Amino acid sequence: MDRVFRQSPERFVKVCGLILPKTDIDSHERFDVMNQLAPRPRLRRDILCGALLIAWIFLPPVSRATAQVTADNWAAKMFSVQEHDFRTVGRGTKCEYHFEFQNRYQETVHVAAVRSSCGCTTPSVTQDTLQTHESASVVAHFNTDTFIGQKSALITVVFDKPYYAEVQLKVSGFIRTDVTFDPPEVAFGEIAPGQGTQQDVMITHTGNSNWKITDVRSHCDNLQVQLSPPTTSAGMVRYRMRVNILDTMPEGDVRERLTLVSNDRDFPTTEMSINGRIRPALSVSPAAVSLGTAKPGTTVEKRLLVRGDEAFSITDVRCSDARFEFDLPNGNKKLHFVKMRFNAESGMDRIAQEIRIETTLGGGKSVTAVVTGSVEG
Repeated sequence: MDRVFRQSPERFVKVCGLILPKTDIDSHERFDVMNQLAPRPRLRRDILCGALLIAWIFLPPVSRATAQVTADNWAAKMFSVQEHDFRTVGRGTKCEYHFEFQNRYQETVHVAAVRSSCGCTTPSVTQDTLQTHESASVVAHFNTDTFIGQKSALITVVFDKPYYAEVQLKVSGFIRTDVTFDPPEVAFGEIAPGQGTQQDVMITHTGNSNWKITDVRSHCDNLQVQLSPPTTSAGMVRYRMRVNILDTMPEGDVRERLTLVSNDRDFPTTEMSINGRIRPALSVSPAAVSLGTAKPGTTVEKRLLVRGDEAFSITDVRCSDARFEFDLPNGNKKLHFVKMRFNAESGMDRIAQEIRIETTLGGGKSVTAVVTGSVEG
């Protein structure tokens, strides 16, 4: 049985086997817990540990399970959404959902594995190692080509760094066999900013020639849909649907869905996914920079690549930490390299700074990068 103790803020909190990693966002909560568990004279500390051990032994199983869930909450806090309903989808339709998560902590986070309780859903992770403030997604692929009917799955995400934890994500949906889409999804790929595009989809319903689409809905104002008159034959109805992305679509990933409303009383709605990416007019790489661990008195150098759709110049680089220095490149071009230097001073410290790069592009567009690291030694 480990004793209740307190480490420095650069370490972690451990209470009877429950390990909680440090976090920038919840630092006030961490320090409150640490202050409450501050060491007392040896006798009082031993009495406290003995009392906690006895309490743990006599805890009912439900209470122990609750304590374990509390220990795993550090990982769950990284996810903004932990459940998704695909609703009703056509057979063969491509259905994916991205469960996004962000490393809110100072330690590196690593995903050791992802697994599903049902073959109807195949999980994957876009990036398994995340530095501070980096983001990734657990992608749930709903296998509509091999399964039909109501399906659900529990996806388990296993973390082994900085500490072991599991997070469970839930997906569900109904796969109908009488509606198909060709192509199975509207995938626009990468689109230049300020440029619209369009794609046609053939919707086929079999089994009822009186089937009609009465409406097509979307929560996105930057999508437009045009539906052609239906063509009917014995037991079959077909529609051609044109999906337009407007030039007002904001930069970044496009993950939307259309809801087809029909006169089918049993299944009045059917979902279809829309995906693509509006390429940013200005970007910086890497967007998350790790300085690692620097010793006092040393200098760490990094380079930032700033790219634009049009030629531009860099007017300034801003950071609130005076230990950072930057060499601004000259000229007007589409590609710039910014040299960054961090001068480590004496004393232990954690670094988490936003770097803002200001340019002449588009009337003064700017882009940001996050720099993290530590000074030790």
